[in-house]
Amino acid sequence: MSELSEYEEMYLKRIFEIYDSEPSTIIKTSQLANVMSVSNASTTEMIQRLSERDLLTYIPYKGCRLTPEGFKIAARIKRREGLLQILLAEVIGFEGDVDEAACKMEHDMSQDLEKALDRMLGYPEKTPDGRKIPVIERKLEVLPKKSLLPLSFIPVGSSSRIEVIAANSTEIRTLETLGLKVGSTVMKEDSGITCDGVPLKISESLMKKILSRMEE
Repeated sequence: MSELSEYEEMYLKRIFEIYDSEPSTIIKTSQLANVMSVSNASTTEMIQRLSERDLLTYIPYKGCRLTPEGFKIAARIKRREGLLQILLAEVIGFEGDVDEAACKMEHDMSQDLEKALDRMLGYPEKTPDGRKIPVIERKLEVLPKKSLLPLSFIPVGSSSRIEVIAANSTEIRTLETLGLKVGSTVMKEDSGITCDGVPLKISESLMKKILSRMEE
């Protein structure tokens, strides 16, 4: 199948969102047009176009449903959005409009990049605001040695070296008073994080802003 345009992907994602809240429903053309802020005629034209590509089942005068293939593609688009929201909000501390930025970036993400990001984030189940991240066709892979991961996602029993701290100046100073900085070696244990054998109390949200390289 040829690549979808950004606008076609947006239609599939919005249909998926409606379906996710009302699984048994037929998505009405007027409902979808309202969500996309376009005319009914424009929406009907897009539904027919996606139907010709076997991504939707078009039901004249009623609306549409996702086909199995359309559902898989829409779920992947939605998952990319969720992963990017986590990366922007919880890892790099982006202070702008996270949803808008993630929406723009999701359409340019390759499957390989999606898999790498999903793995780096520890295969999260929910977005920062608590919405489910689709798991359809998600492939869980063993973390390769020397992976760069947020500290919160380092496996228990692993040692890693801090490479990036994407926190604000106050948080960085707090970490430094605890003895943790770029270059520090930390151990992830059942009881928490230790640095040079000293237990550290660090919040889950702050650990997501600390990127560390796993050691062999």
